[in-house]
Amino acid sequence: METGIIFESYNLNGLELNNRIVMAPMTRSRSANPSNVATELTALYYKQRSSAGLIITEGTFISKEAVGVVNVPGIYSDEQIQGWKLTTDAVHREGGKIFAQLWHTGAYSHPDFHNGEKPLAPSAVNPEQQIFTVQGFKPSEAPQPMSIDDITRTVADFKQAAINAFEADFDGVEIHGANGYLLQQFFSKNSNQRTDNYGGSVENRVRILFDILDELQQVVDLRKVAVRLNPSLNGIMGILVDDETIEVYDYIVNRLNDYGLAYIHLIEPFTDVSAIPDAIQEVAKHFRKIYKGTIIINRAFTRETANQVLSDGDANLVSFGVPFIANPDLVERFRTQTILNQPDQATFYTPGEKGYTDYPTLDTNK
Repeated sequence: METGIIFESYNLNGLELNNRIVMAPMTRSRSANPSNVATELTALYYKQRSSAGLIITEGTFISKEAVGVVNVPGIYSDEQIQGWKLTTDAVHREGGKIFAQLWHTGAYSHPDFHNGEKPLAPSAVNPEQQIFTVQGFKPSEAPQPMSIDDITRTVADFKQAAINAFEADFDGVEIHGANGYLLQQFFSKNSNQRTDNYGGSVENRVRILFDILDELQQVVDLRKVAVRLNPSLNGIMGILVDDETIEVYDYIVNRLNDYGLAYIHLIEPFTDVSAIPDAIQEVAKHFRKIYKGTIIINRAFTRETANQVLSDGDANLVSFGVPFIANPDLVERFRTQTILNQPDQATFYTPGEKGYTDYPTLDTNK
């Protein structure tokens, strides 16, 4: 029987986690209904994986304006709140804990999702991506730069989405500030070419995140709010590492110390950034020196490397993505050192149960 720090319990601001293994947020495009509502199938998927110390849901859209991917659930309507309650109830019945990730895709969207109107983003910078629409993949277009009213409304949408998430009985919320979506589009000089209070200086470019947190603080317990960041993202979604990248993220993380959050969720580099002098090579080590609270670290960890990063003290929890797709009982497989199921990439974003809720567990193999 495997032992290690990943199997130890963890107190997350009063929320007791059974282990330090976190299920990372992953879009699966299974909410195939016109209202973007999480379904019974969604609930079963998360229930199967509730042995994780913490589950973080796929990104859930905070508003209609936030939509950028087909068949993904939202959390901006009463119907969507009720849909998500199916999931939170199912996970809680199994003794699990679950946070909702609050998502706005910004420029990573398409007019097809917005009645022919351009998606909203900080500036008119095309991320040059293929967007998954109802009619298949289509190339992204230059977005509509957000007015101050648009920004104010978006901040309010994050606030309402957090309220809705707690009404749906989530244990907390994670604000998606990573992977090249709206908030990271504001942070990056390449995608933010504004000259007002939301552009130019480091403080201005990150202002929207702290506007959101300041608004959330009025209505929810920030000890149950988290932020996800991807400091070394480069060449993906129109985001580039530049000469201010380290300054931007050091500033953000230093300020986050003042908010008493549940955690920050950091991602090690997606790509090889060893030749980029301004890129943070070891994200967890870098920010462990700055951040006083809980750190979740993510990016292609194994059981062994997860135990190592926790033992080194560089993070408190480790999140796993793809391994959870094919291994609903990942925690038990790690514990017993059992071989992992291999995921079927062809079914990552397809409708139905296949490749979603039909992977075998150790129990089904008995």
